[in-house]
Amino acid sequence: MNFFTHFGRYLLMLKGMIGKPENAKVYWKEFMHQCSDIGIGSLGIVSIISLFMGAVSTVQTAYQLVSPLISKSTIAQIVRDTVILEFAPTLVCIVLAGVVGSKIASELGNMRVSEQIDALEIMGINTKTYLIMPKIAAAMITIPMMVVLAMVLGIYGGRLAGSASNILSNDTFDKGLMENFMPYNVTFSLIKAYTFAFIISSIPAYFGYYVKGGSLEIGRSSTKSVVVSCIMILLADYALAALLL
Repeated sequence: MNFFTHFGRYLLMLKGMIGKPENAKVYWKEFMHQCSDIGIGSLGIVSIISLFMGAVSTVQTAYQLVSPLISKSTIAQIVRDTVILEFAPTLVCIVLAGVVGSKIASELGNMRVSEQIDALEIMGINTKTYLIMPKIAAAMITIPMMVVLAMVLGIYGGRLAGSASNILSNDTFDKGLMENFMPYNVTFSLIKAYTFAFIISSIPAYFGYYVKGGSLEIGRSSTKSVVVSCIMILLADYALAALLL
C-alpha cells in the first residue's frame, strides 16, 4: 500500500505542475538558472568520467581480443558501440542521479522544512509549477546534451588511449569507427537519455517536495531519492532495450 500511496501522490504532483505560469518572465529566469545549475554544474564530472570510460574500454577490449585473426579496427567498433549504447547514457545518468538528484531533493526539502513552500502557496503561487517544472524542463534539455558530449569524449578518450598505449594507430581507430556504423544506436541512446533525464529530475523533486520533519529527514529523503532514481534508471534501461532493440 505504501508503494501505491507514493506512486499516486507522484502522479498528482506531475499533474499539478502543468499549469499556466503566473509570470512567464520569472519562470523563464528560474528555468535558465536550473539549466546553468544542472548543465554547467555537472560538465566537469561528466567530461572526466567520459574520457576515462572510453580509455578503459579501449585497453580492456584490446586485452581480451588476443587473436591475430581479428582486425585491430574491431577494437574501435566495440568501443564505439559500447560507449554510445550503454556507457554514455546509463553510466553518466547514474552519476548525474547522485549529483543532480540529491541537489534537487535537498533544495526542495529545505524549502519545505523552512516553510518557504507554504509561504509561496499562501501568496497564490502554484509551487509545483514554479519549483518543479523548471527543474524537469531544464533536465530534459541539458542532460541529453551531456550524454551526446559523453559519447564524443568517450570515443575520443578511447582513441587517445589506443595511440598512447600503442594498441592501435589513430588511422586504424578512425577506420574502425566508420565500419558497420548504425545511426539508430545514437537515436536509441537519446531516447534513453530523455527517459533518464525525466527520472533524475522528477523522482528527487517528489521526495524533496513532500519531505516532513527537520534537517535529518532532508538527508534521508535525498539519499532515498538517489537510490530510487538509480533503480528506476536500471529498470528503464532494461525495458527500453527489450522494447526497442
